[in-house]
Amino acid sequence: MTAILVAIAVIVGLALVLVAASIRILREYERGVIFRLGRVTAEKGPGLIRLIPFIDRMVRVSLRTVTLSIPPQEVITRDNVPARVNAVAYFRIIDPNKSVVEVVDVLQATSQIAQTTLRSVLGKAELDTLLSEREHLNEDLQQIIDSQTEPWGIKVSIVEIRDVEIPESMQRAMARQAEAERERRAKIINAEGEFQASAKLAQAAEVIGVNPVTIQLRYLQTLSEVGVNQNSTIVFPLPIDVIQPLLNGARHNGAAALAAKDPAA
Repeated sequence: MTAILVAIAVIVGLALVLVAASIRILREYERGVIFRLGRVTAEKGPGLIRLIPFIDRMVRVSLRTVTLSIPPQEVITRDNVPARVNAVAYFRIIDPNKSVVEVVDVLQATSQIAQTTLRSVLGKAELDTLLSEREHLNEDLQQIIDSQTEPWGIKVSIVEIRDVEIPESMQRAMARQAEAERERRAKIINAEGEFQASAKLAQAAEVIGVNPVTIQLRYLQTLSEVGVNQNSTIVFPLPIDVIQPLLNGARHNGAAALAAKDPAA
């Protein structure tokens, strides 16, 4: 009786082992690459997967997007400026069979390709391009890395340059350049303002030349503005046009008086 119970327990144990070896459960984002006696048979999943014990072997593959941080790379730009650049790439597996059969380690292979491509592409760009045209460089990096990883069943969707570190001496030179550029713009704006002011003054002079009365109106307006301020001393300038009639009258009266004293003259 004991031998029968032991035999039953052994059979039940073997059955459980066979069931455990023949059933796999794959999540929604997982696929299984099945090898039957060393040959790829089919891609299965998600859900419940049945395998032939000791004959089939399954490799799990995740289809979710992977965030790959590209280590900082020492780059010499086209204009011979050393820089330290790091980036991030986003990729996912679109062909599980190729990702298992064509390459040993998908993550490691993609990381190495991304590093070499980063150094190659940024080495052909100038420092100003690297700092101001990142979107264009990101597109170039994405297209090149994606074309190189396509045979492995990998789709690279995004590559972004994160940080660009340059030497302190170059940072000081760029700061001086930016300061000089701001001074240049300030001088140009000041010159344009003076030019516009002089043009307006010329137009005002033309108006005053046509109608001299306007200068007197402007004089009265200036007096009104000066009177608003509480000053202890106020100087009243008199335009020559205002006092000219008085001067002419004084000269005329002086000449008449001289003529009366000396009729012979």
